[in-house]
Amino acid sequence: MKTAWVFPGQGSQVLGMGMDLRAIDLAQKTFDRAGEILGWSVIDICQNDEVKLANTRYTQPCLYVIESILVDLLKQRGLMPSVVAGHSLGEYVALSAAGVFDFETGLQLVKHRAELMALASDGGMTALIGFDRSQLADAIAATEGVVIANDNSTAQVVISGTVAGIATVVSQIKVKRAIPLNVSGAFHSPLMATAATEFGKLLAPVTFHDACVPVLSNVAPIATTDGHKLKAHLTSQITGAVRWREISLQLPELGIERAIEVGPGKVLGGLIKRTCEGIVVVQVSTRSDLESLDS
Repeated sequence: MKTAWVFPGQGSQVLGMGMDLRAIDLAQKTFDRAGEILGWSVIDICQNDEVKLANTRYTQPCLYVIESILVDLLKQRGLMPSVVAGHSLGEYVALSAAGVFDFETGLQLVKHRAELMALASDGGMTALIGFDRSQLADAIAATEGVVIANDNSTAQVVISGTVAGIATVVSQIKVKRAIPLNVSGAFHSPLMATAATEFGKLLAPVTFHDACVPVLSNVAPIATTDGHKLKAHLTSQITGAVRWREISLQLPELGIERAIEVGPGKVLGGLIKRTCEGIVVVQVSTRSDLESLDS
């Protein structure tokens, strides 16, 4: 069965995530190695500190570490994907899972990315559910400083930009729900240009190997194994849109029959179900999920 592994990003975190994995030697070694790189304990935060877990600076590394452990445990069972994709932060796990860079390199990148994004203070983001896509496109085209940051499905997007610009767009369209997100800045928009420039300097010397399985990138959802292309795509990701709807639509085109959401939450699986008919969606976020997958 051709299978995609998909990795959730910020917003899927939950207190207690990954804690049932600590009894597994491979997982504990990864938690220990992460602590050496980060200078703080992923276990302590995921187990005890809901406030820190909601802080971008900590959220992103915690998700990366736990999702990476799940990848290693899946591979330990002899499983490999036919294609990988990750939503925003999740793309780093996808690249690591595909062998583009190793766990340590990815965690260093995620650590710096999270710190830069945590410093962002301009603008905001709002999720829109139930809207007319052409009406939204017209409103954004007529409003300065607003873009679609996450194109998740036909019925759900996230817009990002200036606070005034977002308010203008929302006032001009009919929308079932408009939900302001609790984020520090306008992620995946041109307002993140400074953070993107600084991150680009850190990313430049990092070697990206060709992937061992195709990767669907956020900003260019066409499957590729080319390390140079994947690096260019990641360089654009902080200011570029997450084109998840298009990623989902690519799965049946690639012959994918099953999608495994590797990490906490069921957001990506739900989006894939609503976008693609006939793809079986499986959740792997706990030790029990891993054991069920084996049976």
